[in-house]
Formats: sequence, C-alpha cells, structure tokens
Amino acid sequence: MHYQGDSWGFYMPMRSMGSDPMERVVKLASESAVVIFSVSSCCMCHAVKRLFCGMGVNPTVYELDQDPRGKEMERALMRLLGNSQSVPVVFIGGKLIGAMDQVMASHINGTLVPLLKEAGALWL
Repeated sequence: MHYQGDSWGFYMPMRSMGSDPMERVVKLASESAVVIFSVSSCCMCHAVKRLFCGMGVNPTVYELDQDPRGKEMERALMRLLGNSQSVPVVFIGGKLIGAMDQVMASHINGTLVPLLKEAGALWL
C-alpha cells in the first residue's frame, strides 16, 4: 500500500517480513527506484528528502521511528554503513549509496543524476 505524505514521495508502512532485520532492509531497498530509510525527527533525513524531491524524484521513504522493529533495522543499517550514523540511508536501484555525506558527494561530483536515470527515477 502506497500513500503519499507531505511532499516527500511515497511513505510505505512496514509490512511483516522475516525476522532478520538485514534481510528486511535489503528487500525493502530493492522494491523501489529510490529508497530512503529515515527518522521523522532527523534534520539530515529531512534535507536528503528535500534534495530528491527538489530534483523531481519521488523516493519511497521508510520512517524507522514509526515501525515497532525500526530500532533493529537501524542497527542493521549501521552495520551496512560501518559507522554510528544510521540515518538517513539511501538506496538507488537497490544499491546502497550511503548516508547524507555520500549522497551529497555524488550530487556535487555529478554522479547522482546518472544513477537516478539508470534506476528509472529521473527522466531528464
């Protein structure tokens, strides 16, 4: 079930899946062209959502603080990133791009738009 909230793209309610949080993250990340794992009160999450929406991309956003197993998924994301910052985490075309710093670096060096086009999230 998709539903649109604010102007961030599509917010997806968490569905019941297997018990392994890493498997859950990988499955959710592969279901849309652009997926953002976020926490609703995080300013960096807000900024990355604004970036994509400003580019004309409608990301699928999973707000981990609104999921009963969101903390488990945050820990899985921290393991994927290899650091203590767990959100925001961006996947494009099912591939891990990373946290805000990697997304901004890709945007600045010109590699973000081609990734979005390749994933079918941008048609410019």
